[in-house]
Amino acid sequence: MNRHLLTLDDLTADDITGLFRLAEGLKAKRRQGVLHPVLSGKTLALIFEKPSLRTRVTFEAGMTQLGGHAIYLTPTDIRLGQRETVQDAARNLERWVDGIVARTFSHQMV
Repeated sequence: MNRHLLTLDDLTADDITGLFRLAEGLKAKRRQGVLHPVLSGKTLALIFEKPSLRTRVTFEAGMTQLGGHAIYLTPTDIRLGQRETVQDAARNLERWVDGIVARTFSHQMV
């Protein structure tokens, strides 16, 4: 079952604790030179209405380090709400990628 993370309210305290524990374990293994391909074969779409060096690089680097792949979609590539509705874009991307990260001007867009 797909879970959507649109706000922190979508996570329980146990979810958040579990994510931090997982991240801590993966980071410790990486420091020891052990790469964990937990995201092998997974693809993440990065949709940015507003550019961000840190956000883009951290998601792309993280996906690569964990065995996955990230696709950066520029504002001109996707033009949210212009060529097709945001809902249609999301439904299509949902078929092709395993996750979507969106950095928008308005949370309403998400």
